[in-house]
Amino acid sequence: MTLREVLHAHIPTLTPASTLRDAVDKMDIYQFPALVVVDDDKAVLAILTEGDVCRAVAQQGSLLKLSDQPALQFSTMQPTTANPDTEVSDALHQMLSSGITLLPVVEHDRLLGIVLRVDLMQAMLMDQLD
Repeated sequence: MTLREVLHAHIPTLTPASTLRDAVDKMDIYQFPALVVVDDDKAVLAILTEGDVCRAVAQQGSLLKLSDQPALQFSTMQPTTANPDTEVSDALHQMLSSGITLLPVVEHDRLLGIVLRVDLMQAMLMDQLD
């Protein structure tokens, strides 16, 4: 089974102009622990995780002070990505060894979707039943 078969295709994203407030709102509404920052061509620029937001608040002391700052400023640049034809088990191993919770799936330099670790674990368990 490949990532193409299990990815979330319709996902919220951020742009370079998105604020930290935009990011927190989308994380809450869509219940994703991280969001991908993309350019106009859907190329992946960065990932902003809930952990990134928490670290920024811990360093700066106030989420309210940071809310209008660009989310990109607190994001992880050049994040790990995967090809949609990557096997689910290989992607899970990559995520576990890298300590990442969200993996953007990219084809021809464009974001197709994302997978979460739990998606991959569930896919592997379901595949075992077939």
